[in-house]
Amino acid sequence: MQNSLTFAEEINSRLYQLRLSMKQHAIDVCIVPSSDPHLSEYLPEHWRSRAWLSGFTGSAGTLLVAKDFAGLWTDSRYWVQAEKELAGTGIVLMKAAAGSNPPYQGWLIDNLDAGQTVGVDGEVLSLVTGQKLRQTLAGYQIRLHSDCNLVGDIWKDRPPLPAAPIYEHDIRFATVSRSEKLLGLRNRMRDLGAAWHFISTLDDVAYLFNLRGSDVEFNPVFVAHALVGPESAKLFVANGKIPQELQTRLLMDGIELMPYECAPAALAELPSSSGLLIDPRRVTIGMRQAIAEKVNVIEAINPTTIAKSQKTEKQIAHIRAVMEKDGAMLCEVFAWLDQSLEERETIPVTEVMVGEKILELRNKISDCVSPSFETMAGFNANGSLPHYSATAQAHAILKGSGLLLIDTGGQYQGGTTDISRTIPIGKPTPEQKRDFTLVLRGMIALSSAHFPRSIRSPMLDAIARAPLWAQGVEYGHGTGHGVGYFLNVHEGPQTISCYAASEAYTAMEEGMITSIEPGIYRTGKWGVRIENLVLSTSAEITEFGDFLRFETLTLCPIDTRCVDRELLSPHEISWLNDYHAEVRKRLLPHVQGAAKEWLMTRTQSL
Repeated sequence: MQNSLTFAEEINSRLYQLRLSMKQHAIDVCIVPSSDPHLSEYLPEHWRSRAWLSGFTGSAGTLLVAKDFAGLWTDSRYWVQAEKELAGTGIVLMKAAAGSNPPYQGWLIDNLDAGQTVGVDGEVLSLVTGQKLRQTLAGYQIRLHSDCNLVGDIWKDRPPLPAAPIYEHDIRFATVSRSEKLLGLRNRMRDLGAAWHFISTLDDVAYLFNLRGSDVEFNPVFVAHALVGPESAKLFVANGKIPQELQTRLLMDGIELMPYECAPAALAELPSSSGLLIDPRRVTIGMRQAIAEKVNVIEAINPTTIAKSQKTEKQIAHIRAVMEKDGAMLCEVFAWLDQSLEERETIPVTEVMVGEKILELRNKISDCVSPSFETMAGFNANGSLPHYSATAQAHAILKGSGLLLIDTGGQYQGGTTDISRTIPIGKPTPEQKRDFTLVLRGMIALSSAHFPRSIRSPMLDAIARAPLWAQGVEYGHGTGHGVGYFLNVHEGPQTISCYAASEAYTAMEEGMITSIEPGIYRTGKWGVRIENLVLSTSAEITEFGDFLRFETLTLCPIDTRCVDRELLSPHEISWLNDYHAEVRKRLLPHVQGAAKEWLMTRTQSL
């Protein structure tokens, strides 16, 4: 591995090469987003341009490079990590406020003069961001060029496009055929006046065609675009990724395979005056520019984004079964951890070992395909970093006392899991128990809520934060995100976050699976997060409207050793006891030995 000085010098060399290219193309500022042509959250190596150019490896951030300045904008989840990884590179960490989009816009306005030019690769910039940025900059007579792939020009050893094979999601688990999905999509297209619909987001494409892949680590998706017409559909995907037998089945369903790079040409060849539906938040400005001028472009959310967020009854049954498997596995993990901690004077226990044990046991579960993200196990100060990841080179030993925060999840044919638990190592302090109990109160408050159907999901965020706000405490991330069905662990359209725009498309509907995960992070000390997945279900219909509630899906004890009982109300104690009774009932048939003993102990009434 390179030492930090050598690495910093390499980053400086790349920035120098970029600035030379900027000068040749008359670009004053180059924007390098964390994105790909599908606007994915997590990227294949081929599109990790921002990480390659800056050295910052977090999943969210934007790099701006000017003649005498380079800045990396990222949110509070990554500030500590970014400070370490940017050290010596000359790149300034710009602490982005949560919810600001785009966060670097103010810097451009303050530091550029009329007549100057900003360059960005439009192939990886969302249409809605590109339109907003172009309009704002034009007001200051600053030009935006969206055809500048300057990083691609200097990245000589760039990794190739991913080539992993594509496979079919077993219909037993998918539960709805692609023919049914295409029929429903076309009906919605007609409602919107569109004969054609272009889809770029990978989870939407995978959902629609009941296909899965492994082009993005931890997310069972594949690199592709789709163009759906009145009677047929085109799937733009690299040659050789789909086996011949599967190609035949797709063709029988009216799906034609086309080379991946042919998507822009297909948009340019659409019939004049025909209606084309695109989602401006889920298609790039580069793809928008490829569309023939005479095509009638209709902008609305992808109908598949709404459809895949509302799980069917059969899918929900599979998810409940998966939660029992995943919960029983975690009982084994925590029983092993308790035993290992008793022996830690002989064999030290590390954060890495915790992650390895979870991976080992989850891999033994039937229908488990992979983790849904890299397990995060952070002890004390490391737990205060919301996206911390232990490595063989840098990790903590679980010694002394404190809190261990674990965030983990799995991809199963029958669903996707995501869970966080915070457990005591040794004896927690009164301050740690207070933080834990405040977070628990926030989670219980939202888990217990009834709310009107179709309420905009960001509006629910304050319910979880209220108990923390009352004590002058806050956390810098959203409270909840949508979760896919054997798809991305983060999906829309719903998001329970005060940092998100409260738009109509964020409405909470029945059948949605969402996380609830409030937290407290005391930098350099400890972190607390408790996360369950919940299902939106019907609650009641009154004279005031149709109300929904949450059914908790996640099955794993919440460690009451960290609870300050005096801070809980009778309702909160009742909720916790009822939850533990359900966890015990559902998991008991799946555990034995030490895991069974651990389950019985940790689900005792408070």
